Amino acid sequence: MKLITYTYQGKTAAGILNNQTIWPFENISPSIPSTILALVQAGETAMNELKAIHQELISGKLNVPSIAIDDVQIEAPIPNPTSCRDGYAFRQHVAAARRNRGVPMIPEFDQYPIFYFTNHNAIQGPGPIQCMPDHFQKLDFELEIAVVIGKKGRNFSAAEADQYIAGYTIMNDMSARTLQMEEMLLNLGPAKGKDFSTVIGPYFVTPDELTPYLVPAKNNHIGNNYNLNMKCWVNGILVSEGNVSDMDWTFAEIIERCAYGVDVFPGDVIGSGTVGTGCFLELNGTGLLNNPNYKTQWLQEGDVVEMEITGLGKLVNTIEKVATNFSILALKKQAQ
Repeated sequence: MKLITYTYQGKTAAGILNNQTIWPFENISPSIPSTILALVQAGETAMNELKAIHQELISGKLNVPSIAIDDVQIEAPIPNPTSCRDGYAFRQHVAAARRNRGVPMIPEFDQYPIFYFTNHNAIQGPGPIQCMPDHFQKLDFELEIAVVIGKKGRNFSAAEADQYIAGYTIMNDMSARTLQMEEMLLNLGPAKGKDFSTVIGPYFVTPDELTPYLVPAKNNHIGNNYNLNMKCWVNGILVSEGNVSDMDWTFAEIIERCAYGVDVFPGDVIGSGTVGTGCFLELNGTGLLNNPNYKTQWLQEGDVVEMEITGLGKLVNTIEKVATNFSILALKKQAQ
């Protein structure tokens, strides 16, 4: 089942997406919560009720008023998640980034999955991404997949963790690399280089939709893994391509760590981390390593970023520049 949050005639609502048609929750049943977040928080009973109604809708047994997707503005499926974490699951990305900096692969990557918290109040969906002048100092995309937690829990094992996943979506973990690298010199972060925008969407896809794509986890790992192609275009040019099945740490293993000694909640969003080749930081580093004359690339005002993952749709954003000269980089104190 694909779920969508949208704005139509000035009102933001949620519904089931079927091909190019939206069945609004409010037209389906009074017992269905009005948002995807509220649906997830209502638990498995509400989700199962909606899945049963979905079957009646696609079979033609039930007829409700619908809206064409071309008539709406698509929003983030969960515009206000309870929290947002981002993982570090793809070894290829980590190894390439370290190789490009001239440092060896860090052995701890293969010992345990890690994550950081990012700004859950800066979640957005398709459309413009507004950036400050300092963000354009090496502005980057990051191609990822994310999960949404479906029930509260703590201290559960990776073998149990997949049952805590309510849905999947595409994530673009936008990054202002100059801000990020400066703050991480102080061994804290990433924070300011990441907090201005994290894009998710365009849909929320329930796990049953991805069952045909299931593949085994990598050796010595546990949890569901999927053969889903991942692509990113900038201004119509394909710049990144990978696969969800390349994840070394599964979401089950990442969630196990997230829930150790602390509650995870329905509506928490957890990203995978960047797929191999999934950002300009990695692509530029690899290019310069192989060719000192390589022309580096960063996102610019007006650029269109399109991300597509098999079964999860296409997420499209345009980079916009805020009309201001205000700079926090200019506020740096001089060394004494």
